Amino acid sequence: MMPSVTIREVTSRRDLRKFIYLPSQIHRNDPGWLPPIYIDEWELFDREKNNSFAYADTVMYIAEKNGKPAGRIMGIISHRYNSYRNEDDGRFSFIESVNDTEVIGALTGAVADWAAARGMKRLVGPLGFSDKDPQGLQVEGFEYPSLMTTPTNNRYLPEIIEDLGFEKKIDLVDYMVDIPSSMPPVFEKVLPRIEANGKVEILEFRKTRELKPYIIEVLQLMNDTFTEIYGFVPLTDREKSELAKRYLPVLDPAFIKMARADKKLVGFAIGMPDIAEGIKRARGRLFPFGIYHIIRSARRTGNLVMLLGGILKEYRGQGIDVLMGARILNSAISRGMKTIDSHLVLETNQRMRAEYERLGGRIIRRFRIYQKDLV
Repeated sequence: MMPSVTIREVTSRRDLRKFIYLPSQIHRNDPGWLPPIYIDEWELFDREKNNSFAYADTVMYIAEKNGKPAGRIMGIISHRYNSYRNEDDGRFSFIESVNDTEVIGALTGAVADWAAARGMKRLVGPLGFSDKDPQGLQVEGFEYPSLMTTPTNNRYLPEIIEDLGFEKKIDLVDYMVDIPSSMPPVFEKVLPRIEANGKVEILEFRKTRELKPYIIEVLQLMNDTFTEIYGFVPLTDREKSELAKRYLPVLDPAFIKMARADKKLVGFAIGMPDIAEGIKRARGRLFPFGIYHIIRSARRTGNLVMLLGGILKEYRGQGIDVLMGARILNSAISRGMKTIDSHLVLETNQRMRAEYERLGGRIIRRFRIYQKDLV
């Protein structure tokens, strides 16, 4: 008797197409599901275009049950990260599956065997090549709309993952902040004192071309400030250039703030109007009319999503976060936005969490990264 679940490695472009579009089949009856932008997916999984493949061993599997595609998973061994953190971890990532323990067990088991055969001691995930890829599985907050920067799994997936013996490694939380009609008293009270110091200049922008001279410097600043963040690997010069080229055209200059002190950049904060509704209407495809839906949603949304932010360690505690936060908030108020979404904040990042809670932020979503020993 043939097994009902078979695992097949992705070895051709035809297989890769199935891998990329399988989630759309799994979620076809879920009105809240947010598809990826497919042109980005093709680049993400392209060994020639994605430099991350250069420092990682990878494998992609598709699960079939009774002859039909039922799930997918990717295995990653990030040699650069393991060397940087002195770890022997394999990763599972980009997991999608029908509600079936046998399928999910076969997928995670295949990656576990693959990682163990390469000397790994533990399997963690979901984690992609870096913390810029979607990470974790959503475990709370399914009643809220999905964001383009977070996983969009069904609630059964983490339940089955836990039944298979995976345990929590760390959680990431997502705060929602209601935007007031005017600057909150907490800012009005401390801003004059910080601004009177005069040592920090906040840079603001109106047009994309004004941003261009700073973007590589900001990405280097991210390298310098994200060293304590779980999952982060410093960007190479090539990766900085690739990220700049990819994201600069879609950033809204009004929601990018930088701090300069002692003739150098010491902090940055990057937000982006929520374009999830546009992506949903476009069904993940930019052409021929998808880009119109995305641009339209960026102009109409009342939600600002914070993507990245950091301050050099030696400049923390001087109110730079307050200065940049006030400018971001002022820009959001002037645009008539209603809420700010924190994106993902590590539960251990007490400094960042305190900032959102000071503004009255409440946790609306929680995502979990899991781990399981391989020996």
